[in-house]
Amino acid sequence: MIGSKTKILNEVLKMLPAEKISDAGFEGANIVLYTKDKDFFLDNQGSIKKAVNDIKKRVELRADPAITLNQDDTEDIVKQLIPEEAGMGNLLFDPQRSQLTIEAEKPGVAIGKQGSTLKEIREKTLWVPIIRRKPAIRSKIIESIRGVLYQNSDFRRKFLNETGHRIYDGWIRERRQEWVRISILGAGRQVGRSCLFLQTPESRVLLDCGVDVAADEAHAYPHIEAPELEIGQIDAIILTHAHLDHSGFIPYLFKYGYRGPVYCTAPTRDVAALTLLDYVKIMRSNGREPIYSSEDVQEMVKHTITLEYDEVTDITPDIRITLYNAGHILGSSMVHLHIGNGLHNMLYTADMKYMKTELLEAATTEFPRLESMIIESTYGGKDYIMPSRKECDDFFRQLITETIARGGKVLIPVLGTGRAQEIMLTVEQMSRNNEIPQIPVFIEGIVWDITAIHTAYPEFLNSTVRKQIFRENQNPFLSEIFKRVGSAKERSQLLEETGPCIILATSGMLVGGPSVEYLKELADNPKNLLIFVSYQGEGSLGRRIQRGEREFTMSNDKGNQELVKISMQVETIEGFSGHSSRKELLNFIYKCSPRPKKIIVHHGENSRCLDLASSIHKMYHIETAAPRNLEAIRLK
Repeated sequence: MIGSKTKILNEVLKMLPAEKISDAGFEGANIVLYTKDKDFFLDNQGSIKKAVNDIKKRVELRADPAITLNQDDTEDIVKQLIPEEAGMGNLLFDPQRSQLTIEAEKPGVAIGKQGSTLKEIREKTLWVPIIRRKPAIRSKIIESIRGVLYQNSDFRRKFLNETGHRIYDGWIRERRQEWVRISILGAGRQVGRSCLFLQTPESRVLLDCGVDVAADEAHAYPHIEAPELEIGQIDAIILTHAHLDHSGFIPYLFKYGYRGPVYCTAPTRDVAALTLLDYVKIMRSNGREPIYSSEDVQEMVKHTITLEYDEVTDITPDIRITLYNAGHILGSSMVHLHIGNGLHNMLYTADMKYMKTELLEAATTEFPRLESMIIESTYGGKDYIMPSRKECDDFFRQLITETIARGGKVLIPVLGTGRAQEIMLTVEQMSRNNEIPQIPVFIEGIVWDITAIHTAYPEFLNSTVRKQIFRENQNPFLSEIFKRVGSAKERSQLLEETGPCIILATSGMLVGGPSVEYLKELADNPKNLLIFVSYQGEGSLGRRIQRGEREFTMSNDKGNQELVKISMQVETIEGFSGHSSRKELLNFIYKCSPRPKKIIVHHGENSRCLDLASSIHKMYHIETAAPRNLEAIRLK
């Protein structure tokens, strides 16, 4: 029985035969209708399409869970209808929402010509079938993360419905005038702990909420103690990408009561969950009490709403967002916010790359409207000139070849997502083209599981890699040169028994993780090579080594302190970065259509923020600001 509904639901229901709809509700900003009438579910005579055209919102009709075929019989039918060559994997039922997710190695084959197979499954079972690409690399961790969503089907339906009511039930705060205000709670003239707090008279939205893994505890977390922020009053969190300096503090908010939505892309959800669980594990292994638990990470996953690039959705009564490709890592997004009824349009770039890489397409520059922009400045200073990609490849090839020739090992500390896969593609291509000797590439940490996620979302990768993944036996991530290291015992065997090789291990800044363990064992041999390919945060061991320090005190397996001397060769190659160079940042602004009237520069060390802000103002005559943490700026 349909109870009291909001105005927009009542409008939709008036357009449809009353006796045909058994329930109506929301899934975030989308409207979902359920029917117990099989014939109406299979053919609604265009009434749903007309409703969509009239209200300009997404409306979906599903069979009421009461009339769907039981799961065992449905599974038998699906196995009969999906061709064997589709490579069917897991079947995941979402019984409260009448949806069935089918994993397949070849989604196109599973879907059938013009969707014929899906249509037949729908007709015979009354479930709504969804085809998802089966990862080429299996990961039990990924399967357990995704399983959280299906094990909590009843919760998800209620949560999504409540989210929709917050969007459509009208204003809950007193509205006297329209304004837009942004508070910098992290990454103001620094790299790390990104956190922006957007306020309007009606809405309270967080844009990212990360940690600074290289900082001491007093400076590691965003300023959530700011007087304007109350965790219980936050309407939504938007997560741009999975790196810890943008995602690492979100589970803490769930620990202390936040129960609203987290908006991001699907790969960001998967990678972030994996990265956050690893963060908890690393804190424990370093003898620190984690600031939140795996249960808090699970709670975050349960409250995540995923969006595609270019998909427009309301998140509060007066804010509508669209995610665009940021070119930084898998699933990374720039966030376009349309605030009020045309009151203000803002772009938050977060971390972005305005150049095609081995892995991703360049960041998007076309937007519907744009009055203000918040842009990163990691490499935005005048003091920094990033080498060309060709120069980086040539230097990388030279270093690898020289180290192998002298019988050494190459250690490359990497971020679990982004630089790891970029380096994997680079090494695989050089190996395939015989530009470097054929040697094994050992992978440890969460890199393997995150690479598995990359193989599940080829549509987020650039066209070259996407085509390789689609073609049989050409997936670069499945190359025989890559070897997984799954335990400390396997790591010891690698170090003692293996000759020249490349080792990719987390963390990228040498702040905990297996990369530090490898460094301890390889550091004293001048034949070995350490290559930094990621940004090294202030205070991190990686930054200290870059600056020339060659002796460190580290804990050994027994918890005792030991002196580690670095005799191995140390090099830095910054052109592999997923951040834009200064030139790319300025070109991005030049190419932006429309060009913003105000630009806020953040996510960069103090001098680089100020340098970039000054250059933007001089070159483009655009108003700029480079606020510190805890400063607030009125945008409208």
